[in-house]
Amino acid sequence: MNRSLMAFALLFLVSGCTGEKEAANAPEEAYASAAELDSFCDRLPRVAYAQLAKHAASNDWFEVYEVEPDIFAIYEPFQWQEVISYLIVGTEAAILFDTGNGIGDIKAVVDQLTDQPVRVINSHSHFDHIGGNYQFDDILSVSTPFTLARTAGMQSDELSMEVSAEALCKGLPAGVTEADHRTRPFSITKKVTDGDVIDIGGRQLEVLQVPGHTDDAIALLDRDGGFLWSGDSFYEGPVWLFFPETDLVAYRASVARLAALAPDLKAVFPAHNTPKADPALLLELRTSLDRVLAGEVPAVPVSDGNVEFRFEDFGFLMRANYHRIPAE
Repeated sequence: MNRSLMAFALLFLVSGCTGEKEAANAPEEAYASAAELDSFCDRLPRVAYAQLAKHAASNDWFEVYEVEPDIFAIYEPFQWQEVISYLIVGTEAAILFDTGNGIGDIKAVVDQLTDQPVRVINSHSHFDHIGGNYQFDDILSVSTPFTLARTAGMQSDELSMEVSAEALCKGLPAGVTEADHRTRPFSITKKVTDGDVIDIGGRQLEVLQVPGHTDDAIALLDRDGGFLWSGDSFYEGPVWLFFPETDLVAYRASVARLAALAPDLKAVFPAHNTPKADPALLLELRTSLDRVLAGEVPAVPVSDGNVEFRFEDFGFLMRANYHRIPAE
């Protein structure tokens, strides 16, 4: 989201607060305080994108950046999710890791970037990552009850907030309205599981099941290249861990697994906000989460039933009644 609490503030009337490290000492893009939320659009573009090669996009709902050779971040900067999908192009095929909100025509953007056959795989099945799935014929997926339920789509009454004026920095694409925006049904063409390797020619991508944020959360790992696509298990902003489908015990195990990869990584590509992160942040994520779950970090109430734990480059949003889990 502008996972700097914007959506959370509008839904739950967040009050301003500072975290374990004072906001004044945080880097420029770490968090927006409640007082800054109205200026969300004024904070764009994020500084991180200035260092990347920008490509023309076939429609102006998206911005496209080449984060590494043949790896493209397809960014939706004008909607508060700030979701990022990734096109990874090989010599024989391409993988599209997530398809965004389904507000803009992501397939047109993908078709502009590659002539290779495209296979979709989702980091997880929240609506802002599967919105464009219906446009593609070849969809790989893990199979959990949550995944299968989301293949049926979601109706406009569940998603109208996502295309409301408060959620946007620019007008919607033609034909998209609050009344009709929805995620459309899609079909899984092949099931994958932990350890499966997808060979796209010149690059092999390993599927890592990292449940916690949702039970179907995955990451993609390019061991030879030293690249990790983390989905919503990690991004620079408050990681949302308050959903009914969130499992904090599983999430801690998954974070530990990802952190163990950090010494061999060159870059992490998250699914929100910024497209390229320092792998060392995975180690900080693990340490910070362990402290939170052990009850060592004060919780800051942000709404009825939810609390925030804020660190310099990321944070956690959890239910106030989360269960403390002693460090192992």
